[in-house]
Amino acid sequence: MAGGFSRSLDSVKSAIIVIGSSLIILACMRNSLTWHLQQFWGSSKNFWETIWFSCHWLCGKSNFVTFVFGSQFILTILVFWPLNALLMYTDLKGKKSIFYKFKVQQDKNVPVDKTRLKEACLVVLRNQVLSIPLTALIYPLMVARANIFSSHLPTFQRVLLDLVVFVIVEEFAFYYSHRFLHRASIYKHIHKKHHEWTAPVGIVSLYAHPIEHVLSNFLPLVIGPLIMGSHIMTIWLWFSLAIFTTVNVHSGYHLPLMPSPEAHDFHHLKFTNNYGVLGFLDRLHNTDNMFRESKQFQRHVFLLSLVPLSTTIPDDPKPCQRACDQVEGL
Repeated sequence: MAGGFSRSLDSVKSAIIVIGSSLIILACMRNSLTWHLQQFWGSSKNFWETIWFSCHWLCGKSNFVTFVFGSQFILTILVFWPLNALLMYTDLKGKKSIFYKFKVQQDKNVPVDKTRLKEACLVVLRNQVLSIPLTALIYPLMVARANIFSSHLPTFQRVLLDLVVFVIVEEFAFYYSHRFLHRASIYKHIHKKHHEWTAPVGIVSLYAHPIEHVLSNFLPLVIGPLIMGSHIMTIWLWFSLAIFTTVNVHSGYHLPLMPSPEAHDFHHLKFTNNYGVLGFLDRLHNTDNMFRESKQFQRHVFLLSLVPLSTTIPDDPKPCQRACDQVEGL
C-alpha cells in the first residue's frame, strides 16, 4: 500500500515538474510563441483547404466517402507506407546501412528476414482494409457530434486543445486495453501475434490480430475526436502524428532528433513492462520497474548527437566477457 502511494506521489511530482516547467517557459514566451504559431497555422490554411477540396472532388463531393477515403487511404499512402519503405530498405541492408549503428537491438533482425517481412506486410494490409468499415461505422457518430466538414479552419488554440485531449485519452485507452491483452488467458490467443517480433521493425506497428487492431490500434485514436467533435483537418493531423509515432517506436532505431523508441522496444524485449505511450500510467502502476533499472532507461532520451547512445551508454559486459577481461589483465 505504501509502495503504491509512493509511486503515485512520484508520478504527481514528475507531472508537476514537467507541467510547471512548461508553464513557466510558455509564460515567458507566450506572446512571441503564440504569435508565431498562429501565423504558421494561419498560413497553412491554403494547404489544408487544397487537401480538403482535392479529396472532396476525388470522392465525388461526398462527405462520407471523403471521411473514409481521407482518413484511411490518403494517410496510409502518404504517411505509413513511405515511412516503412525507408525503414524496410534500411532493415534489409543490415550492417551495410548507415543507420545500423543507431539500431537498438543490434543482434536482432540484421538483416531482417525477407519471408517474415513479407508476412508482416500482408497482415498489415489486412488490418488496414479492416479499418475501412470501422471508419465508416464511426462516421455517423462524428457528424452527429459536430460539423466536422466546416469550411472554416479551426483556430490554432482549438487544434492545440484537441491534440492535448487526444494524447491524454489515447494514453488511458491504449494503456488499459494493451494491459488487458497481456492477461495470460487472452495473450496467447490475440496479443501473442504482435509479440512474435521481440525486436520490432516499423511495419510491426500494425502487425496484430484483428481484435487487437480494433481494441488497441483503432479505438484509442478515434475516442478523442469523438469527445471533442473535432474538425476533419484536425482529425487527419492527429492520425498522421499517431501513425508517425507508432512507426517510430517500433522502428528499432534510436535516431538523432527523433523521439526515443527505447521504452516500447524494451516492451517487445521483456513483454511485462511499458504498456503505455507517455509512461505516466506505467509509473503509477509500477509497470516500468524493470525498465527503470535498465540501460535502455538511461538511453531513453532525445538524441542530439550523431554518436549512438549504445556507444555513450554501453551495455554492461556479460559475466563471461568480464572474466575474460580480468584474465587478460593479469
